[in-house]
Amino acid sequence: MTTETRRILIDGVAALVTLDGRDLVAADGRRVSAGTAVHLPPVEPTKIICCHLNHVSRVHEFGVSLPPAPTYFHKPISSLNSHGGAVVRPSNCHWLNYEGEVAIVIGRTCRNVSYAEAGDYIAGYTIANDFGLHDFRDTDAGSMLRVKGADTFCPIGPGLVSGWDFRGKSMRTLVNGEVRQDGSTDEMSWDMHYLVADVARLITLVPGDVILSGTPAMSRPVEPGDIVSVEVEGLGVLTNTIVTGPAPVSTEIGAQPTATEEVLSTALGSDWELRGQRPPNRTTPAELPFPTIHPRFTS
Repeated sequence: MTTETRRILIDGVAALVTLDGRDLVAADGRRVSAGTAVHLPPVEPTKIICCHLNHVSRVHEFGVSLPPAPTYFHKPISSLNSHGGAVVRPSNCHWLNYEGEVAIVIGRTCRNVSYAEAGDYIAGYTIANDFGLHDFRDTDAGSMLRVKGADTFCPIGPGLVSGWDFRGKSMRTLVNGEVRQDGSTDEMSWDMHYLVADVARLITLVPGDVILSGTPAMSRPVEPGDIVSVEVEGLGVLTNTIVTGPAPVSTEIGAQPTATEEVLSTALGSDWELRGQRPPNRTTPAELPFPTIHPRFTS
């Protein structure tokens, strides 16, 4: 049997509530309609760790091979967002992609656990949308820091579901009601228990920490005004709206947005016009635009 808890605002104060039908019930008995509640992220992690490629459909889409073990990147906790929250695309960027995922939430301090033990350290699961701003793919493809780490780029929710069996569950991403991603947890190369045990070999995981488990094929760019919903069987629906940021990314300092083959081939996936013909040309340093303030040394 599953149980779903959420964090919402009641009279301006964060409250832990339990889902009961279409209502959310607080510990003092107050009831709030789930459809009108102001949601917060269901957990408060100290870290958000994300698996790169995991779903076999995504691997096939890019025409690549998986390494012997998963690789990871990090989203700062300042990227956290909630069900119903706005995802902000800077006004001078164009390649913001959704990635519907299942998020693992840690329930007990976890370090050096076996694969067989890992499930005992999981509090439950929620839905995530691992948004990425591929305009910065040329400079951040390894760390993904600016690509995946910007403010608002990690919506999770609507609730934390305990007692959920991750095996054989359908997952879809819809944009304005149209299905864009359609996958299953059974197409993951490394399951939830593997990811927890792997990360915990070197990094201590504490209650509330989040691991994003990867996305199926067909991640694509979205535009301001688009409504993006991720549905996972047994976990509900996470919905967010894309908006334009109040200011562009500064041109004074830092890496600048680009639209090179590296950027387009990732953002467009199998829709990239040269997919299957050749890999994208690597962007050379000479092709990257300078900000207003140049480095003191260029060679």
